[in-house]
Amino acid sequence: MSNMLPALDSARLSLADVLPSCLASIRGSGENRLGLPSADRVVVLLVDGLGSDALRFRSGHARFLANLLDRGSTMFSGFPATTVAGIASLATGQPSGTHGLVAYRVRDEERDRVVNQLTGWDDGMQPETWQRATTVFERASALGVRTTAIGPEKFRNSGFSKAVLRGADYVAGRSIADRFAAARRVLDAGGSQLIYVYVSELDVIAHASGAESVKWLEQLEALDGAVAAFASILGPREGLLVTADHGVLDVPEHSHVLFGDDPRLVAGIRHIAGDPRCLHLYFEPDIPAAARDELVQAWRDREQERAWVASREEAIDAGWFGTVALEVLPRIGDVIVAARKRVAYYDQRDPEDGGPPDQKARRMIGQHGSLTPEETLVPLIRLGAFTR
Repeated sequence: MSNMLPALDSARLSLADVLPSCLASIRGSGENRLGLPSADRVVVLLVDGLGSDALRFRSGHARFLANLLDRGSTMFSGFPATTVAGIASLATGQPSGTHGLVAYRVRDEERDRVVNQLTGWDDGMQPETWQRATTVFERASALGVRTTAIGPEKFRNSGFSKAVLRGADYVAGRSIADRFAAARRVLDAGGSQLIYVYVSELDVIAHASGAESVKWLEQLEALDGAVAAFASILGPREGLLVTADHGVLDVPEHSHVLFGDDPRLVAGIRHIAGDPRCLHLYFEPDIPAAARDELVQAWRDREQERAWVASREEAIDAGWFGTVALEVLPRIGDVIVAARKRVAYYDQRDPEDGGPPDQKARRMIGQHGSLTPEETLVPLIRLGAFTR
């Protein structure tokens, strides 16, 4: 099988187009690539992990949403298909190469370490500067539009929230029903409103039990009913968009690809980051160019039937990260291994031999991060004022 890399079309609709279009709908001017009609108040519901394929294939458990998906549209999540990149693109209207959150875990070159961009924020990774782009919430607030982010209380003051939700007031809701009730209260205040509602429950269940599990289907049914109920009480000038940051694939343990015992794949590698379905490999700084080329070829020789293997330059040229800022370049792996089959990659070496500090990730069933349609195609369902 050829290692020909998929080229991403920068003109296709993606998560980065959602909030700018919503703001244009409210303001009556600005970039509106979604072609949204005019509205006074807009709610964007992001369901973590709800890919278009999963919703379509499980339509019997989500009759309301799946029926609208058939009559609506599907769009590209952005790359990588992981939460930090997807939500940051939604919040900023920019691709990952611009806002800088290019993987779940990336290299912090200045401190020679790997950092977790979802939970690993510290004094060396300040949310206000590490995430480089102005958010749409900040732009909206400056234009007199009230902006609100609604999610679980535990995320209120997280580093990730501070990085991507800048400019929005945070309102907590314990359950999905609580969050919809909070959104309704904010809408009732009137005026121009841009509201973001985050639902994490499906993704949490998918990682622990799988997106094909009974628990996941039960949660999907509950979500479907909650969205239908909320949509039924929207006013004539209130619009609702339902989307997601990525889809999910179930990867059984027998499909884990262990690579740390093959010196051809790890010799000269200083850091391994990314996601199990989209590795970022970082070279030792003094490794010769010939050795770099040999390592890339070794990965291609072994994994070309299961993954796209790209150098940093090849991935950027293929448009995977969109426009890449100079300071973001070191965060992108020197080599990227993006799964195209239903596999996940793990370095099984002992930490003292260069392996990861723990192997908890291997217990995850639901996986995402790569370029497959199951991971990158997400719904864009229009309700309320947006159905005109």
